[in-house]
Amino acid sequence: MYPTGQQISFQATPLNVQDPTTMMNLGQSSPVPRDVTQNGGVGGGIAQAEFAMFNSKRLQSDLEAMGNKLKQHEDNLKFLKSQKNKLDEAIVDLQVHMSKLHSSPTPRSENCDNNLQGEDINEQILRHENSAAGVLGLVETFHGAQASQLMLTKGVVGVVAKLGKVNDENLSQILANYLGTRSMLAVVCRNYESVTALEAYDNQGNIDRNAGLHGLGASIGRTIGSNFDAICLENLRPYVGQHIADDLQRRLDLLKPKLPNGECPPGFLGFAVNMIQIDPAYLLCVTSYGHGLRETLFYSLFSRLQVYKTRADMISALPCISDGAVSLDGGIIRTQGIFNLGNRDEVNVRFAKPTASRTMDNYSEAERKMKELKWKKEKTLEDIKREQVLREHAVFNFGKKKEEFVRCLAQSSYTNQPMNTPR
Repeated sequence: MYPTGQQISFQATPLNVQDPTTMMNLGQSSPVPRDVTQNGGVGGGIAQAEFAMFNSKRLQSDLEAMGNKLKQHEDNLKFLKSQKNKLDEAIVDLQVHMSKLHSSPTPRSENCDNNLQGEDINEQILRHENSAAGVLGLVETFHGAQASQLMLTKGVVGVVAKLGKVNDENLSQILANYLGTRSMLAVVCRNYESVTALEAYDNQGNIDRNAGLHGLGASIGRTIGSNFDAICLENLRPYVGQHIADDLQRRLDLLKPKLPNGECPPGFLGFAVNMIQIDPAYLLCVTSYGHGLRETLFYSLFSRLQVYKTRADMISALPCISDGAVSLDGGIIRTQGIFNLGNRDEVNVRFAKPTASRTMDNYSEAERKMKELKWKKEKTLEDIKREQVLREHAVFNFGKKKEEFVRCLAQSSYTNQPMNTPR
């Protein structure tokens, strides 16, 4: 409250808007000193120059800090890429090591069942001396590796019983019973041309006993007495879904069965097609389309055949069995609604059992290391992507700050020019 009657005088200092130095703006966030806006002239120019110098030093300091941050991101990227390259080299070296383990001879185990060894599978097949598989087995016995180079057998992959191995003896017998002797002794060919090479006919449509596999049998004193199955891999409808990630056996990624309550049936052990161990040479590119034996031959033979521990477990899982099931105690459901009953007629040709050995132990350890290396590589790639984003952001901010610094220098240069005083 001011005293009554007292006159208050306001004297405003006029602003010289014609002086260009009062109109200069060094940045939206930069305060303009008060004496710079008053009276213009040399004093205002000096104050403006001091402020421009202060602002340029601040921007220069910010640039240095941002430059150091940018260099840190670049150093991080360089380190991560170096780590990724080392992991790539380690993965390649381990792959070479694993291929050597695959190709090394597997010693026989003294404690395992002789009837399940690979060489005894040949003996089991040779017992069927008048079969196509028996003839091929005898030719291999006589000619060894050269047998596969004969024009007649060049496209033959092998006999079903020799193309897979099963860890469990009981399961091996059950799967052989499910397939039957005819399928276990079927001749597997890569393409249709290989199938037609096995048999020829005369003008009346009768089998030419002097040609094809029949002629080969006659040359070694054997006669193929009954018909046989020849499986053409390229004519089979292959499995087209996903494979289990990082699985060197390329097992199929099949959905596990579920009861109406959403739980997996008790006693479910897996799918037969995935319980077959396949030689690495036949996992890929057996056909011209790049497919292996699991997604062609064994998927055609077993489809989604389920394996259970007991017959009771299998029966309790009936609601979720669509493509058949077997149990280790001999139960067989061939397809939905078709049960195999009566005495079990055991097939005398079974899948071989993989031999436990130091080589296999080393291979399992190599598999573990491979998974670990791939996991590390995946994490490193994620770190590289994240660091690249941070670096790009830092480059953008550095560029914007640099532009601001250049503008500041230009304005400072203009301010420091000599003032022309009117006469």
